[in-house]
Amino acid sequence: MRGPRDAIPGGRPASSAVPAAAGSSGASLEAAAGAVPRPEHGWVVVAALCVTETISWGVLYYSFPVFLGAMERDLRASRVAVTGAFSVALAVAALAAVPVGRWLDRCGPRPLMTAGSCLAAALLLAWGRVGSTGGLYAVWGAMGVAMSATLYEPAFAAVVQWFTRHRDRALLVVTLAAGLASTIFMPLAARLLERLGWRGAVEVLTLLLALTTIPLHALLLRRPPRGRPDGPHAAGAARDVPLRAALAVPVFWVLAGAFAMSQFVAIAVTVHAIPYLERLGYPAASAAAAIGWIGAMQLPGRLLFVPIASWLGPRAVTAAIFVAQAAGMALLAAASHLPGLVPVIVLLGAASGMSTLARATTVAEIFGRRHYGSISGAIGLGANGARALGPVGASLLTVWLGGYERVFWALAGALVVAAAAVLLTEFRAGSREEGEPWGS
Repeated sequence: MRGPRDAIPGGRPASSAVPAAAGSSGASLEAAAGAVPRPEHGWVVVAALCVTETISWGVLYYSFPVFLGAMERDLRASRVAVTGAFSVALAVAALAAVPVGRWLDRCGPRPLMTAGSCLAAALLLAWGRVGSTGGLYAVWGAMGVAMSATLYEPAFAAVVQWFTRHRDRALLVVTLAAGLASTIFMPLAARLLERLGWRGAVEVLTLLLALTTIPLHALLLRRPPRGRPDGPHAAGAARDVPLRAALAVPVFWVLAGAFAMSQFVAIAVTVHAIPYLERLGYPAASAAAAIGWIGAMQLPGRLLFVPIASWLGPRAVTAAIFVAQAAGMALLAAASHLPGLVPVIVLLGAASGMSTLARATTVAEIFGRRHYGSISGAIGLGANGARALGPVGASLLTVWLGGYERVFWALAGALVVAAAAVLLTEFRAGSREEGEPWGS
């Protein structure tokens, strides 16, 4: 791959563009270091995020459900009580989404993601030493702050700041790598659990996260020079939509609601499908591997997203994503009557992978880049809030509806409603120029 090596008007290379205005902390740090990043550094940022997002998602997100049963027994707590701690973390991450987005627009991702990785490492050590449900809630409540500072929202903001023409490609590369997080870390966590117990497993994962994500975030996540055409205040930024204006158009609210439902379903599957499949007779390791393979199937889904979106357009492809996810949930509900789980894995994995890219690209394409962090954070408030409700919400729905099968059928129906809403909404914000193509 080659980075965006655009030239500014007059023939000067982008690397010699006008220096950043005073007052930008990211630019001032680079100036103090005596090195303005070259345009190709955008791909260095992408490479770093491929590593750090895979590890951060694997440790902070996908390891929790693997340790769920062990924590229940060790802390002598119910499933609702333990999953509630994870929900608290996701709720805190949701509440932090808007201030995190505003910070990213002003200061860039490096200080935030570095501090977030340091906080995550400290909290992981504390998690491995909790002795009560109250301690678990305290640790994971604070973990929500670390998650908001290290997972996809700040990573996507870093990519959007660097890329215009190659943005879809750069986002695809990051999400392809991070899509392997569940495939790698759920089986890894299960093996560590068998050998070391859940507390020892957490200590190993803490060491892995600290030794990789902290230095990579601190050393490589530079901001692009403001004067270059692909910089955060590039030509055409005047067409970008501020958050207040975005809140006034229907497409914002439809996307926020649809992606919130998708996130609720995704986390419900991640946390609850393993005990559900165990109840159907699958061994724990096989159930964990099956859910892990859903992450692997995100990769072909993401590879197909850009050509399919270019062919069908954003509205149809986004609706199709939610229909595919609904079909996967329906098959999961009927898993006891299926000869295997391959259709479930394919549909849920591909839909999840496409949904991640659809959310990242639609915000930048419809609303622009200058306020991407703020608008993405506002949509993330709903999506992460729904993800926060997923673990405990699905537990409560199971009690209320009388079983996992009925819950999964209900969620499939809700996704169909989300798809219909997307189809009935105009995918355009008033600031975009008529005739602008989908994709970059």
